[in-house]
Amino acid sequence: MLTTLLSSPTPQGVELPKDLFAAIADLKRDMNAIVLAHYYQDPDIQDIADYLGDSLGLSQQAAKTDADVIVFAGVHFMAETAKILNPNKLVLLPDLAAGCSLADSCPAAEFAAFKAAHPDHLVISYINCTAEIKALSDIICTSANAVQIVRQIPPEQPIIFAPDRNLGKYVMEQTGRPMVLWQGSCMVHETFSEKKMVQLKIQHPEAEAIAHPECEPALLRHASYIGSTTALLNYVQRSQSQKFIVATEPGILHQMQKAVPQKQFIPAPPMNDCACNECPHMRLNTLEKLYLCMKHQTPQVTLEETTRIAALKPIQRMLEMS
Repeated sequence: MLTTLLSSPTPQGVELPKDLFAAIADLKRDMNAIVLAHYYQDPDIQDIADYLGDSLGLSQQAAKTDADVIVFAGVHFMAETAKILNPNKLVLLPDLAAGCSLADSCPAAEFAAFKAAHPDHLVISYINCTAEIKALSDIICTSANAVQIVRQIPPEQPIIFAPDRNLGKYVMEQTGRPMVLWQGSCMVHETFSEKKMVQLKIQHPEAEAIAHPECEPALLRHASYIGSTTALLNYVQRSQSQKFIVATEPGILHQMQKAVPQKQFIPAPPMNDCACNECPHMRLNTLEKLYLCMKHQTPQVTLEETTRIAALKPIQRMLEMS
């Protein structure tokens, strides 16, 4: 469970090695550790990771790793998922305050009451939620497999979809399935400006707009391709287009540029003149904090066993159905 909401910068006066990449590599070898990182992390962390992916890929990797220590360069719910799947492994998170606005938008007590008001509904929850919400769910999904999973549910079975209303609306549109939606959202994906997206398309008529399904429906209408983070990365590699407007957290642009350096990527702008399209929680992790958390084996992510067992079942169902 999340035990603190206080972000701790790199401590003053702490002597760090000159070559953090080499020092982290040494620690990984000595600890039999694996570093899992999300695409929204800073480029340095992406480059040091043993595995880089989106929520589905990271969950699959966490489920099959034989490492003794999992260092999760992402946000808290991702590290929790790794702990749910690996109760006997040490799971480290560089900064415990790396939370998630979407997960925070679905408090467990309120969701339990919401679920009780729809007793005949199957609960499908997006993986971007707390362990407590996973424990209240029947199946977990990611943006990569949500449509696939909903299509496997018998048509007569009513569904609650939580916590992201935008992903839920997208899944309803793709499957034709009515669902009861929890009204949660991601602060990053809701900040993109439709007006600025249209202006960018006018300025760059040759650019192809692509978007993550957590974006609001009004913005998704302007995208020629909609998909998970990994799907977006794969798409820009196979598309004939040479320029893209990308509506998701701009951390993914590092991998896009590495994959196809000859192509141009324009981050979709937020409504205000700010860096609001960058996830402030993801960016709490730094290479320095990653090194220190490995060196001192803290902060650790822990879970109550009853919650872990209850949360494990819907994750296993997702992995089976994927």
